[in-house]
Amino acid sequence: MKASDLFVRSLESEGVVYIFGIPGEENIDLLESIRTSKQLKLILTRHEQAAGFMAATMGRLTGRSGVALSTLGPGATNFVTAAAYAQLGAMPVLFITGQKPVRKSKQGQFQVIDSVAMFTPLTKYSHQIVSGNNVAVRIREAFKQAEGERPGAVHLELPEDIAAEEVPDQDAETLPAINSRRPIAEQKAVKTAVEMISAAQRPVLVVGAGSNRKQVSKMLTKFVSLFNIPFIPTQMGKGVIDERHPSYVGTAALSANDYIHAAVDDADLIINVGHDVIEKPPFIMRHHDQRQVLHINFSPAAVDEVYFPHHEVVGDIANAIWQINQLLVPQEHWDFGAFERAREQTALHTQVNSDADNFPLYPQRIVNDVRIALDDQDIIALDNGMYKLWFSRYYSAYRPNTILLDNALATMGAGLPSAIAAKLVQPSCNVVAVVGDGGFMMNSQELETAVRLKLHLVVLLINDNAFGMIKWKQADHGFTNFGMDCSNPDFVLYAQSYGAKGYRVKSADDLSSFLRSALDAKEGVHLIEVPVDYSENTRVFSEELKPGNHSA
Repeated sequence: MKASDLFVRSLESEGVVYIFGIPGEENIDLLESIRTSKQLKLILTRHEQAAGFMAATMGRLTGRSGVALSTLGPGATNFVTAAAYAQLGAMPVLFITGQKPVRKSKQGQFQVIDSVAMFTPLTKYSHQIVSGNNVAVRIREAFKQAEGERPGAVHLELPEDIAAEEVPDQDAETLPAINSRRPIAEQKAVKTAVEMISAAQRPVLVVGAGSNRKQVSKMLTKFVSLFNIPFIPTQMGKGVIDERHPSYVGTAALSANDYIHAAVDDADLIINVGHDVIEKPPFIMRHHDQRQVLHINFSPAAVDEVYFPHHEVVGDIANAIWQINQLLVPQEHWDFGAFERAREQTALHTQVNSDADNFPLYPQRIVNDVRIALDDQDIIALDNGMYKLWFSRYYSAYRPNTILLDNALATMGAGLPSAIAAKLVQPSCNVVAVVGDGGFMMNSQELETAVRLKLHLVVLLINDNAFGMIKWKQADHGFTNFGMDCSNPDFVLYAQSYGAKGYRVKSADDLSSFLRSALDAKEGVHLIEVPVDYSENTRVFSEELKPGNHSA
């Protein structure tokens, strides 16, 4: 058996179905092995970076490692941003790169870089396979590392001559995938946590990215239903608990000076579940702070100058919350008044201009129209830009992983590839990629991939002909607008050139109409260009959120 065949069999034994990427000359043997597989499907993309985003999103949504493939040299370097995206975002993904023959050089150092060293600081595990005999072992280790807590990126380099090597029969066996159980939290740690929550006067629950798992969602939903403790999700924790729940206060879209921060400042205990310091912090700890912080997560807290919890419950989160639910008793002295006032203020704030008829559209109207158009289980995949802040703060999420955004690396260009992967994972759900003109143009070529795959996908392109987030930041700091404005193609014609349908919003009422038409079509790729008026940025995110302009 060729090493490339054993490689494919090992991927199959791990349950892999999709491989995203662009093969090259150095992957020829592996490509042939993939072709003859009855299980694996190669999704040819138009750029390796987009392939990496797709594979990472596959891992994010399934919990099983996604797989991306490239050749050596420039193909491998194009994976760098996607590897950082997956590693910081705790998304399990295996990056496979090719390499020139390692036992005998045939082209000198042409295209050769040390890919293993390049990926080492960006992944949990990076290794070159130097013998066909250890293919199965290396793949099993890579998947174990990728999917273990904390999940992340791994990398394997398969040189051209190793892929073509014959593997003796005694070494040509795959290793079975083993689903190990996560350690559960220690009982004394749980008991201390229950005592802290019971003794608190004003406890609040903050739900972070690590909570975005089905069982954790189930346990946390039961927790807030049993005890009515107010909760605040981070951007990457949205949807873990249905945000229609009466205990929902608002989303921590900012790090400070929001309505929810006024309430959090009044809390005497923050129950921080699934928090990762990689994500922009939902609150800032101070050394002389009177508030206590309880850390509940799969792994111990990574302490830094803004996060140093007073107690930790380490282990499987769902089990830890289940234990707390069994032991905790509602307390008469709990006072949630500050959180109730913050929730009322946030609700009133988010309604302003949500039905405004001005054109170009205010962001609030865009968010509101999208929320009305989609069902509970439908998915939006956000790229990075000013609109991400508006959606994370104003868009209500009802189920886990129904709003996919990146608040760790916060890279542009990931929105459309993530939406493509989400549609492959959840074909029965509507999926909308929400992108800006800047981020969209970084991987817009993947429209062809979506059309070729015959996906039903909607791309909502929010256009301000600029890199709007930094443009606003310049204005907010009193700087002159410089270097942020750009021109764009005719996006409707651009979409049509790929075989997609294109729509251009020309009035406030057009957006909801176009969304409904595109979603009801049940087939095809639909791009909707909507001009946006970002003049609300300053009022909402600069003026209204200044200290003193709100209080709990």
